[in-house]
Amino acid sequence: MNITETQKFDLKKLVQDRRSEQFDLFEKFVNPKLMKVLRTIGFDRQYVRAEGAYLWDSAGNRYLDFLSAYGVFNIGRNHPVIGKTIQDYLDLLDPWKVQLGASLLPGLLAERLLGFAPHLSKVQFTNSGAECTEAAMKFVRCATGRQRILYFDRAFHGLSYGSLSMNGCNSFREGFGSFLPGVDCIPFGDLEVMEKELAKGDVAAIFVEPIQGKGVFPATDEYLLATQDLCRKFGAYVVLDEVQTGMGRTGKMFAFHDIEGLKPDLLLVSKSLSGGMVPVGAVLMRDEIYHRVFSSLDRCVVHSSTFGQGGLAMACGLATLDILESERLPENAAKQGAALLSGLRAMAERFELVKEVRGRGLMIGIELCQPKSFGLKSSWKLIHAADGGLFPQSIIMPLMDDYRILTQVAGHNMDIIKLLPPLTISDQDTSYFLEAFGSVLEACHRFLGPAWTTASRLVKFSVTSR
Repeated sequence: MNITETQKFDLKKLVQDRRSEQFDLFEKFVNPKLMKVLRTIGFDRQYVRAEGAYLWDSAGNRYLDFLSAYGVFNIGRNHPVIGKTIQDYLDLLDPWKVQLGASLLPGLLAERLLGFAPHLSKVQFTNSGAECTEAAMKFVRCATGRQRILYFDRAFHGLSYGSLSMNGCNSFREGFGSFLPGVDCIPFGDLEVMEKELAKGDVAAIFVEPIQGKGVFPATDEYLLATQDLCRKFGAYVVLDEVQTGMGRTGKMFAFHDIEGLKPDLLLVSKSLSGGMVPVGAVLMRDEIYHRVFSSLDRCVVHSSTFGQGGLAMACGLATLDILESERLPENAAKQGAALLSGLRAMAERFELVKEVRGRGLMIGIELCQPKSFGLKSSWKLIHAADGGLFPQSIIMPLMDDYRILTQVAGHNMDIIKLLPPLTISDQDTSYFLEAFGSVLEACHRFLGPAWTTASRLVKFSVTSR
């Protein structure tokens, strides 16, 4: 197929010609409130290029990305193998969406994914982590004939309506009315409450994150195994949400690989499965669940989505798995994560603002706490009285302004900073982050130092914007 003389669309020229309108267009047509927040905290940077763990702005400044779009870019941004795969796929002129047809690439990707969870046997492809949650909710109810689903406080499984019904953060739920019946929250870590609910015999499944994304709260190995045992005892399924912890993030291809004997009934995968380039997700499940849902020939398409099994997404998924293994990125996540945890925990002993450092691999939470010294304690209380979620920005903003390091808070009204860098970071990146973070912490411990001035400015903004 050749491009004709009348087909003159030029994406590169369009971007070049209108780059200066970037923020104005976003503010006018997309999300003006978000744009105001970005300007307030100094995150309104005009990035023009991204590669690996780095971003470059229009002035040529390089930034170290310790957020990776909340875990989307595990293999780094714009990996050259992904770029080649996209071009190769386009060259195939693949007839992927033939209704009532079967394509090659979904089968190949499903085969590769199931190799990491051999106790599971079927894959339902989706377009996102939230869609994975929605599919899993349908499947467990259908497979068990039960309606109740349990989730945990602080949980995050997506923002579509069903997944929002299992969201442990009220700030996401406010204003959206009542949620799905039979979806109940239980306390994270309380086996007694869990057993009491399961013993009622009406629970289809428990949805659990091996490390809760909001706040970075890891479940212990013993707790996850006990959850599995109780679910087996009372006939419920374990749905393990590895949308953020999977794809090498914790030092293994999936977090459950670190726990001998843990074999979830359904496994949710998304975010970085395509290398961050194409929306994709996957629900891996036991054979019995598949056959109870797709129970007859006339139910062969009882669950699907228009762009599920998208050819480009499948191709990028295959390339991503190859990159993770060939470049030994889970191993690098384990190595760099250990260095970060060690360095940050040493800081926790030095600085009274740091309460705890926790996580696994390159999924790390740094929890702050009220300092003991009088002057710092007074400022802490003043800032929290104005807004419970502002104080971490007094560290995040100097990291961005002074060191060009991108981080973010771990959740609403949490004094927790979350680190989710690409798995490609080097020894030098790790050392640079630790040096920068230590310097910002030192500034924070000086009463009325620059970090406290930043926090005070944010308080003023919060009060005047209400």
